[in-house]
Amino acid sequence: MPTTTTPMAQPAGSPAATAADGATPSVAEFVAHRPPSRLRPYVGSVVGYRYAGFGAGVHRGLPSRYLTVVVSLDDPLDMTQPGAPARRDRFGELVGGLHSSPVSIFHDGTQYGVILGLTPLGARALFGMPASELAEQVVSLDAGLGRAAVELTDRLHGAPGWAERFAALDDVLERALRPVRPPRPELVHALDRLQVTAGTVGVAALAREVGWSRRHLSEQFRREYGLTPKVLARVLRFERAQAMVKRPDRPPLAQVAALCGYADQAHMTHDWVDFAGVSPLTWLAEEQLPFVQDCDDGEPSSWPA
Repeated sequence: MPTTTTPMAQPAGSPAATAADGATPSVAEFVAHRPPSRLRPYVGSVVGYRYAGFGAGVHRGLPSRYLTVVVSLDDPLDMTQPGAPARRDRFGELVGGLHSSPVSIFHDGTQYGVILGLTPLGARALFGMPASELAEQVVSLDAGLGRAAVELTDRLHGAPGWAERFAALDDVLERALRPVRPPRPELVHALDRLQVTAGTVGVAALAREVGWSRRHLSEQFRREYGLTPKVLARVLRFERAQAMVKRPDRPPLAQVAALCGYADQAHMTHDWVDFAGVSPLTWLAEEQLPFVQDCDDGEPSSWPA
């Protein structure tokens, strides 16, 4: 099936297109890809990225609605684990589960690879496991994809351009799909409602809708997805706020807080410190790499590379 790719480059002359020393132009290349229809229930976003000429630094990988797959086409990623800032690992290709704390990615100003955002159902379809088995951790991609991870990595490294890489990606993932046993309909409903409302629906209301107690819903939801509905609701509100904060025409933070369902700006800042480690304005000031643009719904993936 034919697919579509959309190149997105950082505008010339923008801060992200200028090297840290102000002399050598840097490169920020993003190429978004829409996977074939058979993969779309499982793969929410695909972006190829290439950065060069930026200053060395630390990029924060933030919580989102997606599990994350990254295949580096350059050096392995040097990063921490969620909730374990002192532990550093190196991955040439990885999968990270849903998480509720940031990871730190240490870079030398050059990054090159492909990043995928997988839906929780994608964990079952591609890895044969519920998303909860990968929650709050980052592991090598072969832990989920098995031998197909080696083929995927080899083909992405050997492809001459983005179109060929995305064609290889689609081919490997379509062949890796397994028969999917979906979660219980009550859990599917709860997840859908959280995502549609960007985390503003209450857990008590969700429990009433599915006919379960709040405690039972929370236990079953965490067993399937790895986070409780309350925590995922907070992640989804944060995710929406992040998308607004990084816009060039960013609204005032108090307005962002109101639009995203926070009680006030202080409430939003509290969640930012939990999920990003810093306040919104500090995050913007410290993030050295430009943001990867998402290919589908504009929501950020966990680690925009």
